[in-house]
Amino acid sequence: MLTPFRTAAFAAAIVLTAPQALHAQTFPSRPVTLVVPSAAGGGTDTIARLIGDQLSKQLGQGFVVENRTGAGMLVGTTAVAKAAPDGHTLLVGLNGNMTVNPSLFAKLPYDPVADFVPVAMLATYPFLAVVNNELPVKSIKELIAYLKANTGKVDYASAGNGTGQHLAPELFKMMTGTQMSHVAYRGAQPAYLDVISGRVPVFFDNMSTAMNLAKEGKVRALAITSKKRSPLMPELPTIEEAGVPGYEYHTWFGLWAPKGTPQAVVEKLNAEVTKALADPGVQQKIAAGAGVPADMRLKEMEPFMKAEIVKWAEVVKRAGIKVE
Repeated sequence: MLTPFRTAAFAAAIVLTAPQALHAQTFPSRPVTLVVPSAAGGGTDTIARLIGDQLSKQLGQGFVVENRTGAGMLVGTTAVAKAAPDGHTLLVGLNGNMTVNPSLFAKLPYDPVADFVPVAMLATYPFLAVVNNELPVKSIKELIAYLKANTGKVDYASAGNGTGQHLAPELFKMMTGTQMSHVAYRGAQPAYLDVISGRVPVFFDNMSTAMNLAKEGKVRALAITSKKRSPLMPELPTIEEAGVPGYEYHTWFGLWAPKGTPQAVVEKLNAEVTKALADPGVQQKIAAGAGVPADMRLKEMEPFMKAEIVKWAEVVKRAGIKVE
């Protein structure tokens, strides 16, 4: 039998949860905006449009991608942090703005943990470690030995300061005790021109691009940066397998809502994203870009983010990476 106190508490709980449950039942009541903090055509934009289209089919309401670019993804990310917490404005985020920016910028206008609530992880995309064909190395162990025998004489390329192409080799250097000098380019395409010619012999880049160039014989692929081998190049070992225990890097994409978004709405969105990622057509398109649909549970996202923030803070500090 319920005591008067328990009856009152139970009634209060119903009063508090009923609006959330009702909100979830009617959500979405209008088109949902997926804010991409980078330009159209890039990886974040591509995954946002893929998932958005599928969610539109499942929920019968539009999921519209809005590219809000500028200031190292700060503009779009900050806009979502300040948006109404009703589930109708969501952020498509990734490593850069959610776990690396806190270390790159002295003053960040948003807090990736305090200002957002995780909704769902979407997909991960590994990198390949590639080298110029004339560099006398054919494995990660040989690369490590070569770097140690030629300290200060080897450069690596990146697509710009603070990008994944910058962070992945810096993590590699830190974990192997080797040295390479960073040469930043304005994008991967100009970087590849110098990698292929041999001016800058080492590059860690997205598998989707690097794989094609490796198969064409323009660069030599040494290893993949993920924890598992890829079915697209099953013969290629992971960097961890190849001699660097614990090494892992991939670009990951996820979905976040402004802090304060009803938990029932978050859980509904999470369930719909899980359903979307199980769709064969969605899986095929992710795989076509050398990606893997995410399988991270909702409760795992925040601890994962916090661990990533700590991980990259150490890399950024040791490497002295700065973004102007």
